[in-house]
Amino acid sequence: MISNSISIVIGSWGSDNECNERALGSKWLDLSDYNDWEEIEEELKKQEEERRQEELRKQQEEEAANRRKHILVVDDDPNICDLLRLYFENEGYEVKTASDGAEGVSFFKMYEPDLVLLDIMMPKKDGWQVCREIREISPKPVIMITAKGDVFDKVLGLELGADDFIVKPFDMKELSARIKAVLRRYNAHGNQADEEVIKFENIEISLQKYELKLFGKAIDIPPKELELLYFLASNCNRVFTRDQLLDKVWGFDYLGDSRTVDVHVKRLREKLEGVSDKWTLKTV
Repeated sequence: MISNSISIVIGSWGSDNECNERALGSKWLDLSDYNDWEEIEEELKKQEEERRQEELRKQQEEEAANRRKHILVVDDDPNICDLLRLYFENEGYEVKTASDGAEGVSFFKMYEPDLVLLDIMMPKKDGWQVCREIREISPKPVIMITAKGDVFDKVLGLELGADDFIVKPFDMKELSARIKAVLRRYNAHGNQADEEVIKFENIEISLQKYELKLFGKAIDIPPKELELLYFLASNCNRVFTRDQLLDKVWGFDYLGDSRTVDVHVKRLREKLEGVSDKWTLKTV
């Protein structure tokens, strides 16, 4: 958990003000703050515009959620590419395929997909390099496809910013479930884009920019590590179990190993060591 010695107190109304509170529009207004009814009318107009903008934002979010999702498959095996394309087109996705790592990076920039299915062993650029280059320009979800289930591969992929893994040969229904889960988690975090930057001594965390600053300098950090740090910093002075963190950060339907939490916490601790003595990332 992130602990901090400073508390933020939200002030309450004094008894002299209570009689001046009136329910106007959707908010409570203190009439002593206004000189005449014209100012109150202006405030009501402002509130109405804010409501209208909020309704428009929700409508745009619904339209974005309802549009067809785009998947980019990057694999040098044409049979796997064709299989994935046919299956997920039938599931309602739009699918593009790339036959090597260099083409995968190029297609990602060209088509801006919602999710990438990325093989590891490929010509020109392997999956690790492709993941690095994607993470330099985008937080879009990446699911690595590997022929081995080695812990080393999983740890390396997580450090580079992969969101999930699946091992060949895989079941298409399982892969479909993983894709839906990853997209849900990504969209849930995307809806927090208007959150304020979280600041403690010597640290700033922005989920909107997917940016971590230590001592005012931007630090490279994989997206899932940043999401975990943002969640903990948003809930300072609270303790969470591994299962709770998997639920809140990875999603309740996460199908991976719970040890991934330990990996992410270890990496965060290494990055944050010595940054401040006013807060700490602690295991209890």
